[in-house]
Amino acid sequence: MARVWNFSAGPSTLPEQVLQTAAAEMMDYRGSGQSVMEMSHRSKTFDKIIKDAEALMRELYRVPDNYKVLFLQGGASAQFSAIPLNFMNGSGKADYIITGQWAKKAYQEAQKYGDVQAVASSADKTFSYIPKTAAADFRDDADYVYICMNNTIYGTVYKELPPVGDKVLIADVSSCALSQPLDISKFGMVYFGAQKNVAPAGLVVAIIREDLLGNARPTTPVMMNYQVQADADSLYNTPPCWCIYICKLVLEWIKALGGLEAMEKRNREKAKLLYDFLDNSKLFHGTVVPEDRSLMNVPFVTGDKELDAKFVKEAEAAGLVNLKGHSTVGGMRASIYNAMPLEGVQALVTFMQKFEEENC
Repeated sequence: MARVWNFSAGPSTLPEQVLQTAAAEMMDYRGSGQSVMEMSHRSKTFDKIIKDAEALMRELYRVPDNYKVLFLQGGASAQFSAIPLNFMNGSGKADYIITGQWAKKAYQEAQKYGDVQAVASSADKTFSYIPKTAAADFRDDADYVYICMNNTIYGTVYKELPPVGDKVLIADVSSCALSQPLDISKFGMVYFGAQKNVAPAGLVVAIIREDLLGNARPTTPVMMNYQVQADADSLYNTPPCWCIYICKLVLEWIKALGGLEAMEKRNREKAKLLYDFLDNSKLFHGTVVPEDRSLMNVPFVTGDKELDAKFVKEAEAAGLVNLKGHSTVGGMRASIYNAMPLEGVQALVTFMQKFEEENC
């Protein structure tokens, strides 16, 4: 069976080159006589894999020397708890901007641990925009400010960071990780679940400024204590070895393409093709204000639920899968992450044109 064009929001499509390499090395990783899934995480072979992955992450993101790169488990959602447990320990206050379901969940979880304020929200318009904020909106003594950089479900993204001054800014970048350059020095922490742009589900990457470590509450579970993980070089316990290996292969693929600058150019070309069609379509329209549109997640609708369902069904039959929108918003959503080639978006637009002709 031919491979489909997979527009899933996550787990999502991976580069074919990476899958081919992983398949070739499945039974015997580079002469070791074993699969990465079988080898000890304490072995010299795996030690090189994880160190190479970290080095590539640092190189591509130009991570400053005073930041730790951690390979963790528990999904991005586990960080909703770990972040306040590790960092909300000065004033016991934190400010959150609610731009979608995941930011809302992080906010709700943090409320268990201190005085948490929702500074702004775009819930009034189904999270179809990024709310504007001013420096005065943030409390002077907040231990940190939290944002979700790219909103997978709703298709919005921060083009400019909120004006937090010298306050610690923490960002969930799960659905835009490694899609374009990012100035890590502007953040106290960025983190991302790997299953959208980097690797299979099961891995979380956290990049944390070193001076923020070491302040976890005594009751913090050991697996959520970033200092413990940093001291152990992400090997306090058995890490998600296979995911880290795939992450390394993806990072090698990005580097070979020309790094994050080249990746951004590729992603903008794909997004422009799809948004230009939506902006001129008689049947389909996007749901996000143009100035806040994501390069990664593109939600769109026809305005008719039955027609939306027909589109999703016929698209799947044509080999364009996982286009159904999230249950909270309906419609359709095309996630066009790094590994989605331009040809996949071209195939989608061609199908949309045909569907429009047949249903208008």
